[in-house]
Amino acid sequence: MPRGNKVAVIGAGIGGLSAAVALAAKGCDVTLLERAQAPGGKMRELAVGDARIDAGPTVFTMRWVFEELFDLAGASLEDELTLAPAQIIARHAWDATGYLDLFADMDESAAAIDAFSGDGEGSRYLRFMEEARNIHCTLKSSFIANSKTNVLGLTGRVSREGRLGGWLRLNPYASLWQALGKHFRDPRLRQLFGRYSTYAGSSPFLAPGTLMLIAHVEQEGVWLVEGGMHRLAVALATLAERLGVDIRYGTAVAEILTQGARAAGVRLDDPEGTRIPAHAVVANADISAVGSGLFGSDAARAVTPTPPAQRSLSALTWNMVAQASGFPLVRHTVFFSDDYRAEFDDIFRRHRLPEGPTVYICAQDRGAGLPVTQAGTDGDRLLLLVNAPPVGDRRELSEAEIERCYASTCALLERCGLHIEHAPDARVATSPSHFERLFPATGGALYGRASHGWQASFSRPGARSRLPGLYLAGGSTHPGAGVPMAALSGRQATIAVLEDLGLGGR
Repeated sequence: MPRGNKVAVIGAGIGGLSAAVALAAKGCDVTLLERAQAPGGKMRELAVGDARIDAGPTVFTMRWVFEELFDLAGASLEDELTLAPAQIIARHAWDATGYLDLFADMDESAAAIDAFSGDGEGSRYLRFMEEARNIHCTLKSSFIANSKTNVLGLTGRVSREGRLGGWLRLNPYASLWQALGKHFRDPRLRQLFGRYSTYAGSSPFLAPGTLMLIAHVEQEGVWLVEGGMHRLAVALATLAERLGVDIRYGTAVAEILTQGARAAGVRLDDPEGTRIPAHAVVANADISAVGSGLFGSDAARAVTPTPPAQRSLSALTWNMVAQASGFPLVRHTVFFSDDYRAEFDDIFRRHRLPEGPTVYICAQDRGAGLPVTQAGTDGDRLLLLVNAPPVGDRRELSEAEIERCYASTCALLERCGLHIEHAPDARVATSPSHFERLFPATGGALYGRASHGWQASFSRPGARSRLPGLYLAGGSTHPGAGVPMAALSGRQATIAVLEDLGLGGR
């Protein structure tokens, strides 16, 4: 196919990288514009001394999404990245009396749950996983990997696929917390599996029960990436450049240009006001950045921004190099708060940091026998994360608030037996206001719109905006937040561009 169709892609996050790779593989002339100095968007890394530490997504699932993308580009995922399957999906702790592991082997998980909770909870877990599998199978091709987002179309596709019975059993009107109450008696297990709602930036008390499908997604495989998750973004950028994509880092877009009531290119935020004409523009930015006018008034009319009250979770994170002792960390470890409901009430109702946060730790150098890749460091490379309200555009958290939250975090870790020591200059905090500066018009929300209520999943825009020639990709669009979902959004934007340019789609 001759390279005559010019496409400008705004943002080198996973959605933009996916779109750039797929469009270039289909013969388009692609320019990828990224205002940061490196690819990845939220999949970024931070320097702490000599160490490079993942500061964004840390869990690699739905490997098939990336295998298909690399295959489309005539490459192999295995040749570009070193991946190892995680035998322990995650470790979970509540106090100093022990911990519960979920394993890649589901029967091993059931046995561990029986030993931890007793009372037949292992069998209930297996029944829960069967329901999670059914939900996933019902929605995978009909909704998750499909560009159509309305509920009537979904019902029709499910019926045609012969899965109407599974659709009728989805019961999306129950919250995830309510659905889990029908499966588990041990409240700690409800808390454990309720945490999957936070993968979509949501509260388990408000998110639909269908999100239990994430349990099945992880059971299909969690992979550990040698060098950290940022290596995936680098690999995609390298692949894009091999395909001829012109990637320009440190290049911000000031305006999406229009001509004849359709997108016609972009104007750069540089002294010359450089214009890049294009037959199509893919915006891999939060829809609120587009809808609030950060790319011009014409583009703003094409997208409805997320109302602040419907934003997803933000986060308060600490990247550090530390000595961790007293508790056996694995790659993914979760330390749960004593009062889960109060934690989410603090965030979504009171709009403040939780007084008793749940803490997630990614210990980047642990697990699966991958070689340690620290550069001149002494200790573990850690990412600590607690959920936070998306208020970064309204107020800056004070140092006192951040330090109180860190003290609460460390107190919980100590109660669970984990002691962390680090040098004063070996810790970097990132707050909702920092995320707002990185990803403007979001308040620091990291997942777009919160998945609260059964209609939320149908409220995300699809690939086509209301402005012809302008297409959307990223975690705030369909099919939703998360690394593989963002990649799928880029593929769906590609299909829409190719169809509208008369180049075929699939």
